[in-house]
Amino acid sequence: MHPALRAFRSKSFRIFYAGQGLSLLGNWMQMVAMSWLVYRVTGSALLLGVTAGAQQLPILFLSPIAGVWADRVNRRRLLMLIQSLAFVQALTLALLTFSDMVRVPHLIALALFLGIITAFETPTRQAFLLELIEHREDLPNAIALQSMLFQSTRFVGPSVAGLLLAAFGEAWCFLVNALCYLAIIATYAVVRVKPRKLLDTGVEWWRELASGFAYAFGFTGTRRLLLLLTALGFFTAPWSSLMPIFAAETFSGDSRTFGFLIGAVGLGAILGTFALVARSSVRGLGRVIAAATVLAGIALAAFSLSGTLWLSLVFLGFFGAGLVVTAASVNTILQTVAEEDKRARVISMYVMCFLGFAPLGNFAAGALAETIGAHRTLLGCGLVVALTGGAFALGLESWARAVRPVYLRQGIIRKPRA
Repeated sequence: MHPALRAFRSKSFRIFYAGQGLSLLGNWMQMVAMSWLVYRVTGSALLLGVTAGAQQLPILFLSPIAGVWADRVNRRRLLMLIQSLAFVQALTLALLTFSDMVRVPHLIALALFLGIITAFETPTRQAFLLELIEHREDLPNAIALQSMLFQSTRFVGPSVAGLLLAAFGEAWCFLVNALCYLAIIATYAVVRVKPRKLLDTGVEWWRELASGFAYAFGFTGTRRLLLLLTALGFFTAPWSSLMPIFAAETFSGDSRTFGFLIGAVGLGAILGTFALVARSSVRGLGRVIAAATVLAGIALAAFSLSGTLWLSLVFLGFFGAGLVVTAASVNTILQTVAEEDKRARVISMYVMCFLGFAPLGNFAAGALAETIGAHRTLLGCGLVVALTGGAFALGLESWARAVRPVYLRQGIIRKPRA
């Protein structure tokens, strides 16, 4: 088996990968359809931000709690329950839209419900990934392959959604997503993993939550990565919620144009993950994170200034590559340096910082875009992201000194000979 595919040596991971692919494809189709439906009904940039924010805001508050739970319960059973609730959400959305009874309050409420589901699903699934891998050394490759799957569906899903929207309308996108949830539920029912010894520390969950925060933010190696992710999540989130404005007003397009713009980000992200999949070690990822963050910021700023569709698609491709390389690299390092009994909690901090602060960015950008316009809003966001990457690069040496002892302890790097 090719080294870039070594995680597929594990049968359970192969089964999970196929089911997760269908589920993610449906998720992206629903996200595009919901954004387009809100904009078609209201024409409001603020409500676009509110709807997108409602889906992500619960992650900020609930994902750290989910990290504690993921260490205490059977993760496979919890994931099956979570995905069943997501199926109900998607089916309800489809039925309301088919019957022409859907209204903006319905969309916001259902987005909020899905956000609660996502807050528990994401850290639990990330922690469950380790149980699917038979060889621990394949974990970085599994994370990279998971990222590539996410970005592949981001490229395909919006493009398909754009065509489906134009031909049949939003309701069919919601129905397809509901059916895709059945695939991932079946996947969790089929996969078999070794029984995991559940933690029974006798400590209250809130004390474990507090210790997780202290561990994650008390160590320089993880604290700086989490702070970078917070800035990245806040200032890059508005690109998707404001994209209908660019599609309809800047490029005088329709739902297909909208799908192509989002798909361009996904295509760039796919190309960016190829390099990560081929990597055999976490060494050098600090420099990669700094460079990729700066690239994402500059590309987003350039997109905001471009009025040409094909050039904008190119800039979005570079933005997608920089964004996913940064996020996946940070995820890999955090899971690598985390102590085993705190892994799920560290993952939940990753989810909180990257996805949890995104709704605040959507709310702020939606309100700001109403005042100064979507173009200037994304320009400012891109410049802040680039400056954040530059600041991380300036402190790269001290960050590496903090992480190096952990790498030595785990045998990732060898101590130089005297």
